[in-house]
Amino acid sequence: MADNYKYIGKYVPMQDIREKVTGKLKYVGDMKLHGMLYGKLLLSSIAHGIIEDIDTSQSELLPGVECIFTYKNTPNNKYNSHKWYEGHKVPEDETMFTDKVRFVGDKVAAVVAKDLETAERAISLIKVKYKELTPVIDPEEALKESSPKVHGDTNLIFSKELKYGDCEDEFSKAEFIVKDRVTTPKVHHAAIEPHICLSKIDEFNNITVWSPCQGIFQIQLIVSQALGIPKSKVRVIKTAMGGSFGGKTHPILEPISAYASLVLKKPVQFSMDRSQVIIGTRTRHNMIGNVKTALNKEGIILARDIDVLVDTGAYFTNGIAIAMAMGKKISRLYKIKNQKYNVNVVYTNTPVGGPCRGYGSPQIHAITEINIDNAAKMLNMDPVELRLKNLLKPYDKDLGGGTDIGNGRVIDCVKYGAKAFKWKERWPKIINNGRYVRGVGMACVTHGNGYFGAYPDFLTTYVRMDTDGYVTLKQTVQDLGCGTVITMKQIAAEVLNIDINKIHAAEGDTLVTPYDSAGTQASRVTYVCGGAVKKACELLVKKIINYCALILHCTEDKIVMKNEMIWCKDNTSYKLSYKEAAIIIEDKYDSALEITNTYTSQANPAVYAADFAEVEVDTLTGLVRVTDLLAVHDIGKAINRTLVEGQIQGGAQMGIGYALTEEIKIDAGGNIKSNTLSKYHLINAPDMPTVKIILIEEGDEYGPYGGKSVGEIATNGIAPAIINAINHTLGINITTLPATPERIISALKEKKKLSLYRG
Repeated sequence: MADNYKYIGKYVPMQDIREKVTGKLKYVGDMKLHGMLYGKLLLSSIAHGIIEDIDTSQSELLPGVECIFTYKNTPNNKYNSHKWYEGHKVPEDETMFTDKVRFVGDKVAAVVAKDLETAERAISLIKVKYKELTPVIDPEEALKESSPKVHGDTNLIFSKELKYGDCEDEFSKAEFIVKDRVTTPKVHHAAIEPHICLSKIDEFNNITVWSPCQGIFQIQLIVSQALGIPKSKVRVIKTAMGGSFGGKTHPILEPISAYASLVLKKPVQFSMDRSQVIIGTRTRHNMIGNVKTALNKEGIILARDIDVLVDTGAYFTNGIAIAMAMGKKISRLYKIKNQKYNVNVVYTNTPVGGPCRGYGSPQIHAITEINIDNAAKMLNMDPVELRLKNLLKPYDKDLGGGTDIGNGRVIDCVKYGAKAFKWKERWPKIINNGRYVRGVGMACVTHGNGYFGAYPDFLTTYVRMDTDGYVTLKQTVQDLGCGTVITMKQIAAEVLNIDINKIHAAEGDTLVTPYDSAGTQASRVTYVCGGAVKKACELLVKKIINYCALILHCTEDKIVMKNEMIWCKDNTSYKLSYKEAAIIIEDKYDSALEITNTYTSQANPAVYAADFAEVEVDTLTGLVRVTDLLAVHDIGKAINRTLVEGQIQGGAQMGIGYALTEEIKIDAGGNIKSNTLSKYHLINAPDMPTVKIILIEEGDEYGPYGGKSVGEIATNGIAPAIINAINHTLGINITTLPATPERIISALKEKKKLSLYRG
């Protein structure tokens, strides 16, 4: 799409890229405060049990140990680490420490010492006596009345049915019904920076917490609640972050670090190693989905029934939110007039589920898109053609939510993608080279742009043009390493027609930056936060024009602002620089060129992607390589092409891992078998195909310059596209992720048995 923008839609590097690549950027781990102490955690080694005794005597004798914290000497205030505003109603079942451990990785004790080595040594000397209880690991077992209970008297903590139309009637007369059971795993976020934070107390007992987090006001709320102190006594400063992918949304260490600082009156830094992060923080929820779809012989979907069991692990966190988020997605992709979605959320004695890139979309789309491909197989139809018969068109109504989908371009994604990928030529041809077999598959997915209509979704932005001609932009953003700050600067620079390097912008600080109701989550940053910047800057332009019309003795409609100069169309010989205008306005009119504006999200349009994959399968070992990948995204407008393409490539890497290798494996006793990166297998650079990208840029009414989200949807469709490619290539039906070599070989053996049985 041609445009005359100076910054929007361009390739612009991140604001801190030079500091990152030269090692100059300071993370929490680089911070050293006078008298700073170091904290480490002791995590539970059993999945379920009562702590009968904690012997810390040997640790206390160790020189350099300042204090040891357990459930005996810390507040017992309950909280939910997913709660992000005061009125947020969520079950509260977490405490700082506990006398009943509920998973391998639960917090048992903390040591604070003068150096990290002493803290780690002291942790190893603590002896814990447990009364072991029987754990429940399988979510289906957790549903049974006879199962061990994680909390209270039931493991079923949330149940909901959403439906519209008449599914039962359509299924009773359907010509074709296709059923699938799809299982998705717990996975680790694998951010390069493990969890860490630093707290400091001042002379007035105010606590400052430095945290690489996704929501400073959420951290402030939970710290205050856990410690039982007013929010105003807690200041949270967002620091440089080495990735998150949702894993640093919830405060894990912050309440403990803050309390230790409060007690010891010294700065305290807490950190976790990789193994602790894998087992003791958050995971992507594992799920079991049973789906059946009714179709007619032309391939029109008549009805769909989806039943999902969500394993939230040992604590509730965002169990309701993830369940409902999936329910919102199923009516925003295909035009299905009759649909039922039933979801149950259960506790198990396993690592805790939480926000993870995609927020339920990778799971629900794996469940439904594998099923769609199997429907195409049953009808002997091209999977692309089947999808095109049923996909929603721009501004179609979301039958489940009542609103329309906005300018959603999923059909364009599929059509352009199929053409570029040469789908019609490649899909019918399975390339069989004996041991190695190649074939293709695809999937369509959707996602959202914030919380509009579900939760409070607003923020305040402050923008000021200073008397030096530079601009100060204050907004509570949390850059996860994906370029949030530079995106906001691009939008501001475009509106104000100013050199982007003259805009000063920083990240969130609860004492300095204005309030934001939701933080960096729900794919809301470009759409909502970017919209807030654009609106505030437009109001500033209006204010500048208003004053300059007075200065230049001109009507407002004749004022021109361009290249940091202001003039009247009727008199181009006299021009004011931005700097001169700001000085005159301050001196003559007793006013600063500043705006504070609260912006509320206006809509939540759908974003879409179609992902196309080619795989090569080694039929001897079951090893799968992704040899070609095309991602087509309906993005509205790419604000920063460097960042958009980077998000899509990174999302592909996570999606490939989700499809093929990544899984937190847990045995029957609740022990974590993949608690290091040598056992938890990420997709590395040599495993990655070239990721080809096509952007569909047709704009959106409310998005800044038409922009929509991309960060989460980038990973949503990769796994089902790969699984569909594997199944199509081998003639099998893998429905358990990841598709490991063992599972593929097992499926091939089963196929051979069936072939022999059928003669």
